[in-house]
Amino acid sequence: MSAPDIGTPRLARELDENTFYACLTQRNRGLVAADLQAEIRTTRLLVAGCGSIGGATIQPLGRMGYQHFVLADVGTYELNNLNRQNATVDDLGRNKAEVAAQALRGINPHTDVTVVPDGVTAANAQTLVAQADVIVDGVDVTTAAGLAAKVRLHQEACRQRKPLVTGWDMAGMLAAQVFDYRVVRRIFDGQLLPGDEQRLGTWEVVFRIAPRAYIPGEMFRELRGGLGRPDYSVPQLAEAATQFGSLSVHMVNVLVAGRTLPRTVAVDVHRISRTRGRRLAGDLARQFERARFLAHLPAAQAWNGFAPKAAYRAARHLSTERPHRKRVGERTTA
Repeated sequence: MSAPDIGTPRLARELDENTFYACLTQRNRGLVAADLQAEIRTTRLLVAGCGSIGGATIQPLGRMGYQHFVLADVGTYELNNLNRQNATVDDLGRNKAEVAAQALRGINPHTDVTVVPDGVTAANAQTLVAQADVIVDGVDVTTAAGLAAKVRLHQEACRQRKPLVTGWDMAGMLAAQVFDYRVVRRIFDGQLLPGDEQRLGTWEVVFRIAPRAYIPGEMFRELRGGLGRPDYSVPQLAEAATQFGSLSVHMVNVLVAGRTLPRTVAVDVHRISRTRGRRLAGDLARQFERARFLAHLPAAQAWNGFAPKAAYRAARHLSTERPHRKRVGERTTA
């Protein structure tokens, strides 16, 4: 039986919740199984970070039929966000999670949404994760505070064994990643070792947890020129950030359905829109720019950020087991 055609706000708001939901999800039928749609309707989502990455997925998730959200973000909109984030000039100065919640209620007035304007903190991480069946991690990593919140979120998701989807937008590339902590036993699948968040610098941690194999050549070139500047702000583009909306919705659906996913799904719209010859030239340029970037970094930073997981773990293991040697002139105390 088809849902009724509804063409005005008044008629839509007069519908009971079940009829509204049937109308909202009518065009999903045939492509989304009825039992999966029922699971979607009751699944609880935590979206941590509602800006570029997290913000790109909130409205698509609501349109898919998800109704239960916790939205956490400490940030407010600035004008420079509008090149890629779901906001307008009228939203400047407003909390990003609150703006996203308003949009969700505009799509589905029956949405159950909680706004957490403090973001992810040491005090609330356990509670936030406990409220979710699936987590979408859109926490910004370009600040030390944001990076600490991201690590904290993954630590808690791993402890509570919750599946998590995250994304990285770099130039024209969006890499969506899945860390299903129901089966993965180390945060970021072991790329980051215990204590690294205190021991390493901010960008060393970023490169350890980012999908390094997918960083585009133009991003290596940009970072080589920018990371040394104290006022540096990483550029982000709409064509990459907004891709997370479609990729993450499908990934969340697959997790809710109980199926498995590859660790990383990457789409580089700059690369795939080139001719074959320019694509090959771009692939070669990427290797060149990567080598230049690594050569530009101090050796220790290059190792800490880019060493393969197995080699990095082995080196850390040896360094912690190596006996302490007394330095020349060092005194012993009783």
